[in-house]
Amino acid sequence: MVDYHSSNNQASSGGPAVYMDPREQENDWDRDLLLDPAWEKQQRKTFTAWCNSHLRKAGTQIENIEVDFRDGLKLMLLLEVISGERLPKPERGKMRVHKINNVNKALDYIAGKGVKLVSIGAEEIVDGNAKMTLGMIWTIILRFAIQDISVEETSAKEGLLLWCQRKTAPYKNVNVQNFHISWKDGLAFNALIHRHRPELIDYDKLRKDDPLTNLNNAFEVAEKYLDIPKMMDAEDIVGTLRPDEKAIMTYVSCFYHAFSGAQKAETAANRICKVLAVNQENEHLMEDYEKLASDLLEWIRRTIPWLENRAPEKTMAEMQQKLEDFRDYRRVHKPPKVQEKCQLEINFNTLQTKLRLSNRPAFMPSEGRMVSDINGSWHNLEGAEKGYEEWMLNEIRRLERLDHLAEKFRQKATIHESWTDGKEAMLTQKDYETASLSEVKALLRKHEAFESDLAAHQDRVEQIAAIAQELNELDYYDSPSVNARCQKICEQWDALGTLTQSRRESLERTEKQLESIDELYLEYAKRAAPFNNWMEGAMEDLQDMFIVHNIEEIQGLITAHEQFKSTLPEANKEREAIQAIQAEVQKIAQYNGIKLSGGNPYTTITPKSIDNKWEKVEQLVPQRDRALQEELAKQQSNDHLRRKFATQANIVGPWIQTKMEEIGRISIEMNGTLEDQLVNLREYEQSIIEYKPNIDQLEGDHQLIQEALIFDNKYTTYSMEHLRVGWEQLLTTIARTINEIENQILTRDAKGISQEQLHEYRTSFNHFDKKRTGQMDIDNYRALLVATGNSLGDAEFARIMGIVDPNNSGAVTFQAFIDFMSRETTDTDTADQVIASFKILAADKNFIMAEELRRELPPDQAEYCIARMAPYSGPDAKPGALDYMSFSTALYGESDL
Repeated sequence: MVDYHSSNNQASSGGPAVYMDPREQENDWDRDLLLDPAWEKQQRKTFTAWCNSHLRKAGTQIENIEVDFRDGLKLMLLLEVISGERLPKPERGKMRVHKINNVNKALDYIAGKGVKLVSIGAEEIVDGNAKMTLGMIWTIILRFAIQDISVEETSAKEGLLLWCQRKTAPYKNVNVQNFHISWKDGLAFNALIHRHRPELIDYDKLRKDDPLTNLNNAFEVAEKYLDIPKMMDAEDIVGTLRPDEKAIMTYVSCFYHAFSGAQKAETAANRICKVLAVNQENEHLMEDYEKLASDLLEWIRRTIPWLENRAPEKTMAEMQQKLEDFRDYRRVHKPPKVQEKCQLEINFNTLQTKLRLSNRPAFMPSEGRMVSDINGSWHNLEGAEKGYEEWMLNEIRRLERLDHLAEKFRQKATIHESWTDGKEAMLTQKDYETASLSEVKALLRKHEAFESDLAAHQDRVEQIAAIAQELNELDYYDSPSVNARCQKICEQWDALGTLTQSRRESLERTEKQLESIDELYLEYAKRAAPFNNWMEGAMEDLQDMFIVHNIEEIQGLITAHEQFKSTLPEANKEREAIQAIQAEVQKIAQYNGIKLSGGNPYTTITPKSIDNKWEKVEQLVPQRDRALQEELAKQQSNDHLRRKFATQANIVGPWIQTKMEEIGRISIEMNGTLEDQLVNLREYEQSIIEYKPNIDQLEGDHQLIQEALIFDNKYTTYSMEHLRVGWEQLLTTIARTINEIENQILTRDAKGISQEQLHEYRTSFNHFDKKRTGQMDIDNYRALLVATGNSLGDAEFARIMGIVDPNNSGAVTFQAFIDFMSRETTDTDTADQVIASFKILAADKNFIMAEELRRELPPDQAEYCIARMAPYSGPDAKPGALDYMSFSTALYGESDL
């Protein structure tokens, strides 16, 4: 070994900075601030004692930490002692440059150990800068005393803290959460010593309110029996609000290294904890799956009967409320259940992956709660949902049609009943028996006019009967009253026909005895009757309700109305001609001095009634114009709604299809690492979620269309149902793809598969996945196995297929392929390993005691084992002995713990 006690040094200019472990950057000195004086005092004493604990192995020590390291000689000696390696030969000489070169050699050696440097130069050490010297010593302590500490999956500071927490967990009044105030009362130091050397300390006699005694006791015992020098004064710790963290860590690390020989038992306990933790986590996942599946199936069970209820409503308002309830179900109740179903599948796949990775049996849900059962129930739900919506729309159409027909029936029936009022009394009177010849002829002509009117009303009666029949066929709720009214009209019509025939026969018998009647009256009557009937029909048509569903239908009605208006001039001429006949009668009567008794004997239609009805027709025409134009505006608005929905649907539909194809392509391509693919897929998922406002906009447009009772759309082939299903499938597909990548990452990390291996597996799989579906048939899979270097007989191939395709589906996924490859090439925890770990904790006994489990394992996992281990019944059994062998075997078998 080089003589570092020599004062001969060589010169060097400049120097590197002090290095620091990146995992301890949060503990770095603030270079712009001064250390707290109390902390600096603690660090001086602790770091000096730590350095001397190593330097004494070389027969030397330091007294003043910022002075004795200035020439670099003892610093290089310290590094040789703690590393066991030789450093470059120091330079001789006492000049400043020689000291700087020696310090630089020490700093270069620290940098060579992979420690990042923080800007402190060798000049500052040579100048005796206390703060920088303490920082350098702390860097050395971190690298050579703390960094390599590893407990479970944590290291360095976190590992040392976890070690302290594990070792002191069973002790009362000890709660180690940090490296400052948690150690101030001294109990944590005593607990560490008592845990490993219980004969050295009577822990039960220590009091939390006497920290000085506790600290001095621990420090003295450690120095006397554990060869750990006293590095801190109890008074400094107690007298400081917050002890220096670095000093405490340095002191505690000495305890860790002193007790490192006890790590074998701790490693065994850790293995058991790990296995038990996996088992507990899997049990929780199974319980969560069962509950979520039960809740979802119960919701489906309650919802399907509601969707299958086809009880019709009597009115449009009631049916519209039913439709609104269905929309509320679609918008509010169903979307969360879609998410639950997707999450259920993801949880199931993740659980199965974790079970495979931990070499556990596959999870089999309770009967009726398999993913396939849930998918089947969901399929039934969607089938009932689709049928329910179609039924409601058909019911709305039916009720709309019924309302229109019922109003039309009432209107026509009222007109007919008004016309028939008094007709039976007229036909049954015997006025012709005492009438003169002219009066009889007048009665006969009048009767002929009535028969014309009667024949003209035949169509209306047939229309009334046809409407009543259609209302019955459409199951109109008030059909009994409609049928009763229709029956009354038909019976009255038959009676009128019989009475009309009877009166005609009576008048014809009398006609031979009477002279002909005034032809002008007769002509008036004959022309007035059909004209009057035409006006009544026109008024009826002008007041007739109409229902249309598109612009073409309303334009057809407008065209027909315009044609009707074009006939009005000719009709007016006919009216004027009829009125001229009546005027001629009056002229002749006045000219010849004839006193007319009453009105026209051949008709009850007066000129005034014709004029009144004509005025009514002229009033109804503009009203009809306005109604038709309002309906035209409504249909134009409906057409705008159709176009608006179609424009957006024709964009969203292809977009969803494109995204589905892109996801399928991404799932079989290899772009970057799995983490890169996962990040890209999550970004891709986020971009899809951000597209949701377009779906919401479509839902709003679709609601407006339904509220407007629009049932067709010629501008697009996409329905809202089609787009909803596509959107839900898109969300489910991207979630499943992300879950597959996450499971591949779990498999890779658990099995130690490198990125290159995973890339090779994916390349080989894609080569034989001819259809690019993400799975392949049995023949292609056999070819893939042969290509990857597996020699296969029929028995061996059957064994492999039993692993990768346990359900005999005839297809092998990429996840199953990498599970198989990793299973064949890597190792996992086994029952024998767990048994061996328990045997270590049991001190080579074939059984283990409850107190041994509580001492070596965390409380929750110790109680977990005690509750599930059977009593040991071997020949060397003791009271309270537990059988850890059958327990370990059950962890990897089919037994239910």
